Amino acid sequence: MISAKDVKKDRKYRGIKIGLALVLVIILAALGAVISYYNKAILPTEPDNPRNISIEIPSGSTSGEIARILKENGLIRDELIFKIELKRTKSESNLKAGYYTLNTAMSIEDILTELSKGGQNRNVVRFTIPEGYELKHMAEKLSNERLIDKERFMELVSDKKNFEDRFPFLQELNEGQSLEGYLFPSTYEIYIGSTEEQIIEKMLSKFQQVYEDSIKEDMDNVDMTLNEVVTLASIIEREAKRDDERELISGVFHNRLKINMPLQSCATVQYVLGERKEKLTEKDTQIDSVYNTYIHNGLPPAPIASPGEKSLKAAVNPADVDYLYFRAKEDGSGGHIFSKTYEEHLNADPSK
Repeated sequence: MISAKDVKKDRKYRGIKIGLALVLVIILAALGAVISYYNKAILPTEPDNPRNISIEIPSGSTSGEIARILKENGLIRDELIFKIELKRTKSESNLKAGYYTLNTAMSIEDILTELSKGGQNRNVVRFTIPEGYELKHMAEKLSNERLIDKERFMELVSDKKNFEDRFPFLQELNEGQSLEGYLFPSTYEIYIGSTEEQIIEKMLSKFQQVYEDSIKEDMDNVDMTLNEVVTLASIIEREAKRDDERELISGVFHNRLKINMPLQSCATVQYVLGERKEKLTEKDTQIDSVYNTYIHNGLPPAPIASPGEKSLKAAVNPADVDYLYFRAKEDGSGGHIFSKTYEEHLNADPSK
């Protein structure tokens, strides 16, 4: 016969077993949560929305200070996990001070690899690419400023495939198309010793930023592809001298495109000729080229120069006008006279 004492003792042991089991379950759950958190913490912070972020690792920085810099800039998720990975991979002694451009799509392992290579030269230099420049003009200017090897630069920009894996918008261009029109004209600051690839990528990044911030939302205004918009914008850039006329000139070209009328843009012929002649001859306007809009209807197959933001905006926001013609004034204002008919165009007085 089981005594009351034995029953009490059995209940006590059973309670201890249940308690231990619960503790074990809690420990295993906590361990699983820690492992899950750890595995997530070593991954990139923004794998689907990568951003380049420039940081400085000062000389003499401790692992904790480096972790803080990375966390404050959104490059890692957890400072402690970073320091654990640092010790686990025995990378602490390999980290070097300097200036780095890291990316939010980089894992902690990727970041440690970059920080072990050493930072870039802290000295920077600026260069400016004016609106309306062609690739060859950019190459000449950057070469004269001793920033690039001209042949290497032209080789890289000759085919979009060299960069379309990093800039998906380039996939919309024609096969084998160059980057003419897509290196955004602006003032840039780069590290001394930057490669041709880095310089080109910086200019493509600027184009992408301007396109997404200022142009993309208005693309529905026109029935055009991205390449057609940039091509039209490049013509507007070369034809317009004044900002207040860009949308008017865009309106003229859109009107001509709608009725399948040649654009007859002198800028496209100048692109074919390879020189910017002030006045074209009849022979010039008959030169055989798909870029010659005097003899071919529609837009050229690709841009003829790099348009600025105002010309890109004008291309997707043409003025609602009936004009089909414009001619330059001769008063030094840079303005144009706009006409609805050919007769008006012929009779327009450019001196007024």
